[in-house]
Amino acid sequence: MEKKWYVIKILSGKENKVKSYIEEEIKNNGYQDYIGRVLVPIERMVQIRKGKKIYRDKVHYPGYVMIEANLDGDAYHKIRNVPGVITFLSDRKGNSTYPVPMRKDEVNKILGKIDKLYEINENLHIPYVIGETIKVIDGPFNGFNGTIEKINEEKKKLELSVLIFGRKTPLELNFTQIEKI
Repeated sequence: MEKKWYVIKILSGKENKVKSYIEEEIKNNGYQDYIGRVLVPIERMVQIRKGKKIYRDKVHYPGYVMIEANLDGDAYHKIRNVPGVITFLSDRKGNSTYPVPMRKDEVNKILGKIDKLYEINENLHIPYVIGETIKVIDGPFNGFNGTIEKINEEKKKLELSVLIFGRKTPLELNFTQIEKI
C-alpha cells in the first residue's frame, strides 16, 4: 500500500501528545500497514541564562503534525478521532472534505529542513538589546557594568562600552561572559 504525507491541524501545544497517541494507536491496533512515520518538526534552540547555555527544543510548525499514511479504510477515522486533532489540511473548508496529500517537493523540502533544524544547535536566542546595561561576569573586566553598543549574531559576540577610570572603554565579549542586571 502506498503511503502519502498529510498534515494534521491540531491544538497548539499538543503536538507531542498527539504524536505519541497516534504511535500508541499504531502499536495497539495494528495500523502499521496504514500509518508510517509521524513527525513534529523540532528546532533546537540555545538560550543564554545566567551565563550558561541552555538547549531547548521548539516546535517549528506549532499546531501541525505531519503523518505518512494510507488513508484507505479505518485509518482516516482513527486519526481524526485522536484527542487534540482538529482536522486534516485539505483544499476546501469544512469537515466533510477529504485530505489532500503533500506534494513530493514539499515533503522533501520539509524533511530536509527538519534534519538541518535539529543539527544546527547553535541557533541562539539573544535576550539582549542595544543600549541595555549589563554586568560582565567573566574575564579581566569581571564585575564591571557596561552598555551594549552592538550585537554581532554571526560571531555570537557583543560590543559594549565599560567605564574605566571615568573613560568609556570598548570591549568585545561572548554572550556567555555577561548577564543582565
